[in-house]
Amino acid sequence: MDAKEFVANWNALRAELLAAFTAPEAASEVAAKVRTMGLSAEQSFQMQGVLDAVVKDTMYALLLGLDGEASIGDSQQKFTITDEDGNVIQGIEEAAWECFHGAGGQ
Repeated sequence: MDAKEFVANWNALRAELLAAFTAPEAASEVAAKVRTMGLSAEQSFQMQGVLDAVVKDTMYALLLGLDGEASIGDSQQKFTITDEDGNVIQGIEEAAWECFHGAGGQ
């Protein structure tokens, strides 16, 4: 697995979480709290945008923290991320930027 695929998997998780938070039938705690707000269709659309931005920014920050390019709490250090075959995944920062903020960003 390379950095692009690793980051793409995190982006797929972002989409799954967003669905779990916003789908009308979703059973997550977040979805239940959003439903109790009684939002209009327009407000629901706006809330989905807010939640998507929060999850996207969180995923990006986590990936940069793992890559050693940002701090996690009070500590900034590089972690070695490997796939199940022991191959080191390098270039996470660049792949994360492209996926979440670059031309490929959503």
